[in-house]
Amino acid sequence: MRQIIADRCRVPQAFWRVMDRIGLPPAAVLRLAHLPINLHLDEKRYVTTAQYFALWRALEELTGDAAFGIKLVEGTDTAAHPPSSLAAFYARDYRDGLNRTARFKHLCSPEKLRFVEAKGEFTVTVEWLYAAEPEPAIITDVTFTSLVELGRRGTGLRLTPLRVEFTRPGPDNAVHRAFFGCEIRYDAPCNMLVLKSADLDRSFPGHNPELLEMLTPALASALGEIQANNSIRQQVKIVLKRTLASGRPELSDVARERGMGERTLQRRMTDEGATFRDLLVEARQELGRKLLSDPSAAINEVAFLLGYQDTSSFYRAFKDWEGITPNRWRELKGDELRV
Repeated sequence: MRQIIADRCRVPQAFWRVMDRIGLPPAAVLRLAHLPINLHLDEKRYVTTAQYFALWRALEELTGDAAFGIKLVEGTDTAAHPPSSLAAFYARDYRDGLNRTARFKHLCSPEKLRFVEAKGEFTVTVEWLYAAEPEPAIITDVTFTSLVELGRRGTGLRLTPLRVEFTRPGPDNAVHRAFFGCEIRYDAPCNMLVLKSADLDRSFPGHNPELLEMLTPALASALGEIQANNSIRQQVKIVLKRTLASGRPELSDVARERGMGERTLQRRMTDEGATFRDLLVEARQELGRKLLSDPSAAINEVAFLLGYQDTSSFYRAFKDWEGITPNRWRELKGDELRV
């Protein structure tokens, strides 16, 4: 089944709170963007990619500040982020934080962060699936600044990228140069943030598994499970359910969470007749059923929270487990509850 991603972008209330903070009336921004002037009052309202770009271009024009995107991110307190974004700041390390950011960002808009790692460089580019024109420079600034700030706030160190590349023309901007602290190239083929691979494994001292359980829906679903179970099978599945949301966990991740070596964990699973692959499938099945039982959870959100790269992969896996699609399973479950 082909994955279909809707052209809709969520504008969080945090955005409008920032407008109030800088003394910029939301109505003025919306009017210039040719959007309904009461849009900011509807917390569940979505806009298209074109409308989202228009909103940011209006902000860019009204501020008249080429570096406003950087100042916007720097001036935003970490606690002001929505829960899905806030979770990244309490990740295990920078790499984990970036993966969480990419996965949940994709749930809020048809925007994909693409990561490529090679020869000590970790490259970040952005793809807007429904964009008919280049994204406004302020959006690029906000995205790249947010990712760098994540690493700095998470590690407590002033990490600097290897370089930043912009498609926009110069001249060089002093605020950009001061913030990124690295080479900045203009008139580049695409917008690109290049981080040091070595920085990605820097741990976040504020890593807080308990808080992540409250911030991330998939983790919260595992919160009520019995933690004192002596079965290594159950212990591994509990950890897997808590870490699926940041991508596909590895044996080493689970061993680290349980405070034991990989060989020890492998031996204990073998003693119970289990393999890591089997337990990963079981964890996804159990958590998938629990998440699908909540009618407010969108199918694409469930897929991402289970660690799948796209919805179609989740559909195929679920049909292998249950013999029916997630939507049909949800319908039948609803019928059972109504009986």
